[in-house]
Amino acid sequence: MSSQKTNKSYTKRLKLTRTGKILVRKAGRNHFNAKESRSKQLARARGRSITLSVKVKNLNLPHA
Repeated sequence: MSSQKTNKSYTKRLKLTRTGKILVRKAGRNHFNAKESRSKQLARARGRSITLSVKVKNLNLPHA
């Protein structure tokens, strides 16, 4: 078994769902949003599902 530490800064950006999907927050939501249309703002509010390779998943997600 590998004794590498989990990458905590990256782990905090991810959310693991009950079914095992990995969700990430979309970029571009911090500032300068007043000029965006409401539909674009709401579209960015929804999370985005990503897939990670087994190696990246083992390095970046806490082991259960």
